[in-house]
Amino acid sequence: MEISLLGPLVVRSGGHELRVSAPRQRVVLAALVLNANRLVPVRTLARFVWDGTPPPSATATIRTYVMRLRQCLGPHGGSRIVTRAPGYLIEMEEDETDLGRLQAHRRTAQSLVEGGALPQAAEHLRAALDLWRHEPLMDVPSHTLQELEGCHLEKLYLQTLTWRVDLDLALGRHAEILPELWRLGREHPLHEGLIGRLMLALSRSGQQTEALDLFRRTRSALVDQLGAEPGGELRAVQQRILRVEDEPEQPSARRQDPPALWSDGRPRWPVPAQLPAAAAGFTARGRELARLEGLLDCAPAAETRTTVALTGGGGLGKTALAVQAAHQVRDRFPDGQLFVELEGSSGRPVDSGEILARLLAGLGVPDTAVPASHAGRIALFRSLTDGRRMLIVLDDAANAAQVRPFVPGAGGSRVLVTSRDRLTDLEGAHTTALEPLSEAGALELLGRIVGRRRTEREPGAARQVAAECAGLPLAVRIIGSRISARPRRELADVARRLADERRLLDELEVGDLAVRPVLESAYAATRERTVAGVGLGAAFRVLGAEADASFGRETAAALLGCSPDGAQDVLDALVDANLLRERDHGRYLMDRLARTYARERTRVEGPAAGTARTGSGPRVLPAVGPGAGTRIAAHAGGSR
Repeated sequence: MEISLLGPLVVRSGGHELRVSAPRQRVVLAALVLNANRLVPVRTLARFVWDGTPPPSATATIRTYVMRLRQCLGPHGGSRIVTRAPGYLIEMEEDETDLGRLQAHRRTAQSLVEGGALPQAAEHLRAALDLWRHEPLMDVPSHTLQELEGCHLEKLYLQTLTWRVDLDLALGRHAEILPELWRLGREHPLHEGLIGRLMLALSRSGQQTEALDLFRRTRSALVDQLGAEPGGELRAVQQRILRVEDEPEQPSARRQDPPALWSDGRPRWPVPAQLPAAAAGFTARGRELARLEGLLDCAPAAETRTTVALTGGGGLGKTALAVQAAHQVRDRFPDGQLFVELEGSSGRPVDSGEILARLLAGLGVPDTAVPASHAGRIALFRSLTDGRRMLIVLDDAANAAQVRPFVPGAGGSRVLVTSRDRLTDLEGAHTTALEPLSEAGALELLGRIVGRRRTEREPGAARQVAAECAGLPLAVRIIGSRISARPRRELADVARRLADERRLLDELEVGDLAVRPVLESAYAATRERTVAGVGLGAAFRVLGAEADASFGRETAAALLGCSPDGAQDVLDALVDANLLRERDHGRYLMDRLARTYARERTRVEGPAAGTARTGSGPRVLPAVGPGAGTRIAAHAGGSR
């Protein structure tokens, strides 16, 4: 069987084309093939099929679509689709999809580049680009799938294209590729990478004036349309042309000079030591620290999973724990430790190309030797880390896609990544989800900060202070710092102020540390999203105002005016956003800090109102008011 996605969806089996006419079945097939040999949860398929608003019957309907899809593909093709909780996967060999063949060509090209065989590498990249027949997924009716995967495929195409152009320029083929570059420049007039390569080809063909004029036109377009000046790469090309210093690079110039060797024959690369200082007074995470140390141990030679992920909401102390663990095991990584802040939770994650440049600099690569293309930087990074034992700490990743370029291809290195995202799609990773501190752990941390004498002198008040912080280490550290600054303040007075809900989040702020921004960030990321016909922002406010701290999906369904399955989807989305925690026996917990913030948002935004789609049509979410939740739950027959 052969399936093509880089254009209209085409399925061939036994030399004949199989027609998958049903639009939603094409969506399911495309989603499975894009993730060939990897499990795709039913929830993800439903999001693609119904563009983020699946009906309550989505699970059963997806099951029907898969059954019919198996029938369309015939006995041989249909058996490729395997049911595996909580979803499905399709078993495909790499050469059975055009996307798989493209990736194979790229890998071969990389190996040839590393061996200095640039002409052959360029031919493999041409073969990869020839697989593009048209706009990927063009006849797959899912905006969500096209935005997510189509954007990725478009970037993959441009990366492959610019890589091949770089090889052609290095081989002195400027005149040959000029017509193609002019066409690409017209199609992508604001793509600075392509414009820069067109300028180089023009300059090397004796058309320096035209190259500089192209820079001026591109700069005007960037300023007029984007309000931005050209980036450093395009300006660097302009300066090279102005100084008449640009010469075609010889193929040999792209190969890294071999490093000096130690007496034992190992490469004499720099040994980076970039770990920040460990937190003073680190405590209350002994079990988690021991687990991380064990996972980061390089001893098991057969271990193929090189990535350790530490996930959880903001303020749980992921960075402090990761840095502590990294210091504990640093002697097991004789080739050094790299540390990079990815700034994923800021909403403006650092560009992966910039991160790769920083990592390469830490490995001793001079600025002038850092490849211009993203693919080239990844290839060089993996080449330099191959066979070395390094610890790479990636702090605050936005998602799995931001992490993948920085995972070494092989060897004894380990990657330790922290993220507020669950990173469920980070292949081959050991994942540890960090939980809030227990009462004992919070008390231990508080005592370490303010002094054990103070907590032992007022044990009841100390427990209440810890409880008000809901086990959040950030909150404990903040209130501990405030208490330490007031040695005469009684803990009972601090506990009384924290017990006042309208003061709670204001009390948990000191210097540039605060709990409210953590909650604001989580809320802002979900506020406008809709799941099962329910706005997540409204759902969060309703549950915070009306539900008990711990509740089940039946109560949530009654409060949100949707089916239990729909409520389950909403609750899971709020768990993923770190606004709820899932407990045993189908219960969910909204801790005191989140509940306080939910009620604060209700006071600011007004009573939560929205629509939830149920079997009988749209229903308005209840306005927040005293006792409203109790009446709704009783009317629905639910219990808390």
